[in-house]
Amino acid sequence: MIDIDKARVMIREALAHGTAEGMKPLAVAVLDAGGHVIAFERSDGSPPGRFAVARGKAHGAVMMGMGGRAQSKLAEGRPFFSASLVGAFDGGFVPVPGGVLVRDGAGAVVGAVGVSGDTSENDAAAALAGIAAAGFEGEA
Repeated sequence: MIDIDKARVMIREALAHGTAEGMKPLAVAVLDAGGHVIAFERSDGSPPGRFAVARGKAHGAVMMGMGGRAQSKLAEGRPFFSASLVGAFDGGFVPVPGGVLVRDGAGAVVGAVGVSGDTSENDAAAALAGIAAAGFEGEA
């Protein structure tokens, strides 16, 4: 389970990673295993629309049980199915890297982190840094 303290660690460390790597301002959303937002924060200078993107990346990951990289491949290979998921999840499906599953020590999915603001791969790297700092495993 991801509690609020662990979610805050994930956010703090993802944002710190972005700053250390010279990334553009990031937005970070942490969701539980049911797709509900536990915590969200955006860096100064991050546009307000980044919430919807970060949440959509994380929501798609947890709802489909796959990280953003796998979702991106799904979207390439099955574009009509992928497009239908946007509607099925009320817009909460952004199939690109930056949506990262969070797994506990036993491998169970306990939530997801979505990061938006830089390139998708950089977003995923920031999410992975936050997840690792909180003691979980990430699946980008």
